[in-house]
Amino acid sequence: MTGLITSDVPAADKRTALRAGLTSGSIVRLPGAFNPLTATLIEEVGFEGVYVSGAVVSADLALPDIGLTTLSEVTDRSRQIARVTSLPTLVDADTGFGEPMNAARTITHLEEAGVAGCHLEDQVNPKRCGHLDGKAVVPAADMVRRLGAAVGARRDENFVICARTDARGIEGLDAAIDRAKAYADAGADMIFTEALADEAEFEAFRKAVDVPLLANMTEFGKSELIPARRLQDIGYNAVIYPVTTLRLAMFAAEEGLRELAAEGTQAGMLDRMQHRSRLYELLDYEGYNAFDTSLFNFTLEGGA
Repeated sequence: MTGLITSDVPAADKRTALRAGLTSGSIVRLPGAFNPLTATLIEEVGFEGVYVSGAVVSADLALPDIGLTTLSEVTDRSRQIARVTSLPTLVDADTGFGEPMNAARTITHLEEAGVAGCHLEDQVNPKRCGHLDGKAVVPAADMVRRLGAAVGARRDENFVICARTDARGIEGLDAAIDRAKAYADAGADMIFTEALADEAEFEAFRKAVDVPLLANMTEFGKSELIPARRLQDIGYNAVIYPVTTLRLAMFAAEEGLRELAAEGTQAGMLDRMQHRSRLYELLDYEGYNAFDTSLFNFTLEGGA
């Protein structure tokens, strides 16, 4: 039953793979998965990792990204996604869901969920989407304590703890760089500076900070969309596409539902749907059938 139901790659190996990727010289690309099936597709297409976005977990619950989700909700979704893929999973852990002790507990929960790492941010709790105005950050010393608690709670030394700073839009680029250096000194394995404006700012940050860096290439936000190859040339080690798959899916779903409401049939949009046979392929029906034909005694057919 190898590879069915759950990935046969141990969590420890996934964490080792993420750490190796961050020092490989090639950028680690992590599209956001809004559910486990999307994670399966991300792996099949050939990406190096999977990302679990806090904004997407919120949106999936029909909530805005303003700190309403809980540690248990994020952990449960992260566990579901990490379970199905052999790729490392990086998780958006917001502010750690409270005070430093909460951040420590967050690390233990995410380690138990089998993910490869997470990022914690320096916003005031409850946080706001990083590309909204009106954010506030805690004093750098408070974030250092938050990180210290997280690092101290880590049991697997290869679990990646990334520090995110939202100071660029509040205190300016120089202050964000100063915070990044302090966070690295506090034990952060990687730095994520949210909402850098353009390529020049990404370059300036790379020149100033001597630890692995993560770029956020989210759509319709404050950052210029820079190709992965160019980010790699600048010296970035990882890039996330947090909401891309959800936006693609929701756009298609909305168009299809409106057409169904107007026409009374989905017959005119079959060529825009994933075929039943392709879904079966992603779900590995053949593998389950081979595993136990006495239990899974169905027959695959090529019908629509």
